[in-house]
Amino acid sequence: MQDLAVSLVQTQQFWEEKQQNFQHFEKLLENLEPTDILIFPEMFHTGFTMNAQEMAESMDGEGMQWLIHQAKRLETAVAASLIIFEDGKYFNRMVFIAPSGEVDTYDKRKLFTLAKEDEHYSSGMKNTIITYKGWKILLQVCYDLRFPEQCRNKVNDFQVPDYDVLLYVANWPSRRSLHWKTLLQARAIENQCYAIGVNRVGTDANGLEYSGDSSVIDALGTIQGQLTNDEGIIRVVLRQEELNETRTKLNFLKDQ
Repeated sequence: MQDLAVSLVQTQQFWEEKQQNFQHFEKLLENLEPTDILIFPEMFHTGFTMNAQEMAESMDGEGMQWLIHQAKRLETAVAASLIIFEDGKYFNRMVFIAPSGEVDTYDKRKLFTLAKEDEHYSSGMKNTIITYKGWKILLQVCYDLRFPEQCRNKVNDFQVPDYDVLLYVANWPSRRSLHWKTLLQARAIENQCYAIGVNRVGTDANGLEYSGDSSVIDALGTIQGQLTNDEGIIRVVLRQEELNETRTKLNFLKDQ
């Protein structure tokens, strides 16, 4: 493992306007610092819409093509979620794209019933842990954050944890911002990992307001970087030595 630079893109989203979102993101990225992972919010180029049939794409669609292009152009991994139609079903799918164009996927498992997401999308069936530059990263989406049993970090016979980074992309409304911030810290502490949450700002077509609060939190629950309610990109370096030191001095995971 080496230290890992992550860049969180906290942005407004233009409702179901894909090209407008692409153009907006490209402006935000004009002065991007060198980074290892670039992370966008949930349903990055449509907003959190239940209009799955009209907004869905294939894995060869324009959303994926744009993300792959950015990964190659900027020489960074890119993470986001988008609406994918596959095998007759619609998924809120998180993708992790390496600079080479290689793609890993995770389908959101916990669907947000208050917005009737479960009536429009199919739930994923399993977690996805990817390895990038020596770091093991668990991919998660928004509402998954409320379910600690789904992301419980376990250790093998050699006391090696399943993952090092817990990565959430979200459209989490401001009226529950306290939950967002508190649960991110709890997930980091209880799983002895870095927790990253990337949220949007602005107001969507349903009148929901989003306060952002995109954050990087270390294994002790300390906020290493956080944006409030403005658009912007924050870059934070994840320190391998600090993570290992916390796990060695406070070896709680072995006592499960």
